[in-house]
Amino acid sequence: MPVASDDTLREILDCETVAVVGCSTTPGKAAHDIPEYMLGHGYDVIPVNPYADEIFGREAEDSLSDVEATIDLVDVFRPSEEVPGIVDETLERDDVETVWLQLGVTHDESGERVEDSGRLFVQDRCLKVEHGRLVG
Repeated sequence: MPVASDDTLREILDCETVAVVGCSTTPGKAAHDIPEYMLGHGYDVIPVNPYADEIFGREAEDSLSDVEATIDLVDVFRPSEEVPGIVDETLERDDVETVWLQLGVTHDESGERVEDSGRLFVQDRCLKVEHGRLVG
């Protein structure tokens, strides 16, 4: 069952490092503006986009497997059908505490796999909206 409790969402948002899968180089797109917002609110944002060299002045990684830093939260801006592969990569890591699927992105089966691994799963919610609502 995806996280729905405001208290748990607040705990999730009390993280440091967010890897953004599908981070965009294009201002005006949610996949650019939301990670930029998070960066502006003190989060260490790691862009993951195999088609970009750099986003926000930071090196863009080709995949989660290429990220050497510790990741607390994986934020997904990819179509729902790509979620199982992203979850596969996530579950290979020991550091990720939460998988967050952005507004409009859902995959219940992958969510069950994430939860079965002892991690938290959020789907169909906007990270920026929830941050603004719960943390400010």
